[in-house]
Amino acid sequence: MNADVPHRTTPSRVTDRPGDASPFALGLLLRRAHWRAAAVMEEALRPLGIELRHFAVLIVLVDRGPTVQRDLAAATGSDKAGIMRVVDDLERRGLAVRKNVPGDRRVRAVEITPEGVELFDAAHVAAAPLAERLVAELGPGEPEQLTDLLTRFAHPAGGEA
Repeated sequence: MNADVPHRTTPSRVTDRPGDASPFALGLLLRRAHWRAAAVMEEALRPLGIELRHFAVLIVLVDRGPTVQRDLAAATGSDKAGIMRVVDDLERRGLAVRKNVPGDRRVRAVEITPEGVELFDAAHVAAAPLAERLVAELGPGEPEQLTDLLTRFAHPAGGEA
């Protein structure tokens, strides 16, 4: 028996390096891709005076219309206190308003303002060249293929997410 050579009984340790075959590799790559995409989008939003957390709420409001705060929290992955701070910020900037919900004095819905819609549109214009830079290393058709794959991954046909 050779005591100098360790006997490996477990698979290699997980990393987020290219080629990692561990069961954690996909999640780690998705996390790294998210960080990279978020940094690029933050760069686009910075001159507009908002952060991704604010933009995430604006996305929900544009998509759903007036939305109660608890539903905003669920849709953005935030907690109650966090969503209240974001909505406070948006209200201070005139980008959203809270309104009473008829029939329930305890619940308030958040609604995007015309100024919020204007900023939302400006963010898309600002993000376009940065989004192109984000996928610059991909070949022809690959950005669309990546979007398709991620869409199917994030929104499975069976509705599990």
